Amino acid sequence: MDPSSATTSSKHELLQDLLKKVSRLFYTTLAVVPADVRDQVGLAYLFARAADTIADTELIDRPRRVGFLIRLRTQFLDGHVDWDQIRAIQQAVGPVQQDSAERTLLERLDECVQLFLACSPEDRRRIQRVLTTLTQGMEMDLSTFPGASPAHLTALKTLDDLDRYTYHVAGCVGEFWTDLMCAHRKALASWDVQRMSEIGVRFGKGLQLTNIVKDIAHDLQHGRCYVPEMLLDEVGLQPRDLLEERNLPRFRPVLSKLVRLAVEHLDQGWLYTMAIPRHETRLRLACMWPILSAGESLKLVMNSPDLLNPTVKVKIPRSKVYQIVAITTGTVACGYAGTAYWGHLRKQIV
Repeated sequence: MDPSSATTSSKHELLQDLLKKVSRLFYTTLAVVPADVRDQVGLAYLFARAADTIADTELIDRPRRVGFLIRLRTQFLDGHVDWDQIRAIQQAVGPVQQDSAERTLLERLDECVQLFLACSPEDRRRIQRVLTTLTQGMEMDLSTFPGASPAHLTALKTLDDLDRYTYHVAGCVGEFWTDLMCAHRKALASWDVQRMSEIGVRFGKGLQLTNIVKDIAHDLQHGRCYVPEMLLDEVGLQPRDLLEERNLPRFRPVLSKLVRLAVEHLDQGWLYTMAIPRHETRLRLACMWPILSAGESLKLVMNSPDLLNPTVKVKIPRSKVYQIVAITTGTVACGYAGTAYWGHLRKQIV
């Protein structure tokens, strides 16, 4: 083996080891992604996870968290890394993490940056772009929701605010994914990157809206209401009313609107998936799994009598995830079988 390939191999092993320690679930899911784009996706995930950890560290006051997010983002902007700034983030945020995976990630943030610098200039640009947008979304979240308890409950104002938020925290990942795959997978060379990126954005928004509706009760307890006030006004509710479980029947018309919007976005995600050539089985599966999992989650949301109960977590069982993986893998990501599954599922949702 020549030295350059050995170096590439060691970098890959370093990244895979860190991914396994930070999120075994993501590490397992990432295995289906084609090998030539796996490391770039994994690295982008680690940076996004690190930024999210910074944003969520309540033991550090909000202005300092925003400052650390800005410091992290600037490391990707001009190709010059300030290692003192990286160490400052590690020393301030790492030791206060109770979650061992997040603590490990912050401790090894400098290694992630080194791996980033080893990427091609084009892939560095792609990672830089998505992380810039993601961290801006995290800053938006910190400024929009000033507290972290029901006493400080704040809501988004309009559907446009919700759309902007879902773009910054998930839709932009669809752009990143499309740009990366079109650059590295010959089967997608004929894709219109701009048009498919726009569809990819809707794909990401659908996944994020799914998270929002299934995590409503949890977010309310942390002072965040992503349900726009304009929708609540239509049914005579205020954000604080959602803290009371008895208001779920009055909230259901609003919930139905949000779920329908999520399904419409996921429909676009399915069209995106079916545009991937059949022989790109791994890419198809990587897109099928989150859509079908989101659909199963939305079905639970629509049928849950405890959606506003913060002690009840709306989550599909692991057996259902295994079933999705088995069906789609067993049919080799067949478009006909997958579309039949999605069509049957969405009829149970809306």
